[in-house]
Amino acid sequence: MTKRAALKRQSREGGAFDGPDYGQDAKVRRLPTPQSRGAWSPHPSNDDREQGYLKTLKPKSEGQAQLLNAIDTHNLTLALGPAGTGKTYLAVAKAVEALEAGKVGRIVLSRPAVEAGESIGFLPGAMEDKLAPYLRPLYDALSDRLSMKRVGALMAEGLIEIAPVGYMRGRTLNNAFIVIDEAQNCTYVQLKMLLTRLGWHSNMVVTGDPGQTDLLPSLSGLADIATRLEAVPEIAVVRLAEGDIVRHPLVASMIGVL
Repeated sequence: MTKRAALKRQSREGGAFDGPDYGQDAKVRRLPTPQSRGAWSPHPSNDDREQGYLKTLKPKSEGQAQLLNAIDTHNLTLALGPAGTGKTYLAVAKAVEALEAGKVGRIVLSRPAVEAGESIGFLPGAMEDKLAPYLRPLYDALSDRLSMKRVGALMAEGLIEIAPVGYMRGRTLNNAFIVIDEAQNCTYVQLKMLLTRLGWHSNMVVTGDPGQTDLLPSLSGLADIATRLEAVPEIAVVRLAEGDIVRHPLVASMIGVL
């Protein structure tokens, strides 16, 4: 057997390379293994890998666990809390989960078209183009749970609908999962109108941060509505806190002092 053939055989069988022909000065040397390089090995025993992105929906705090349980057990849930607590994401994720499981026939997402402190002026295009900047956060949450191609297909079929608050009056939403986002920018009258859209076999989640309204404090109706509905046992009001923030740790620090 030639030297090259012996080298190939030993490489396949994992034999030792301690002969004189495989020293530091030899022309033919054994390649380093992934373990010797410190790289990741596909061996099942290597379970210490860090998974940066998980599609599985799991709560990261006690408040988030309480919110997910409330959505599962109540037809109407109000989620109040500071920025970064996952209110919108969890609500949209549960809506997608219910649609995929066949528990509801469609998803209806609504958000007030209110500018965040500055006017962006006239926007060209059709109604969908004008409202796109306001509804972008809902698209982001949807695309994180579904591919954009799937989101587009479901919207074309009418199984996912994204509409501003102003277009919700007069509707009855049956067999649907409704998410009202940024509810702190709704007045008391608007929230009363939205809450009464709930139909048969439907779930509704209202999310918002009463301390981050873009309206005058006296105009926002979310805090008043939540206080009144806490007395209704069939309605869940979940109040998230700074400890439930899952964004950058600096966000929680800033919320505490701003």
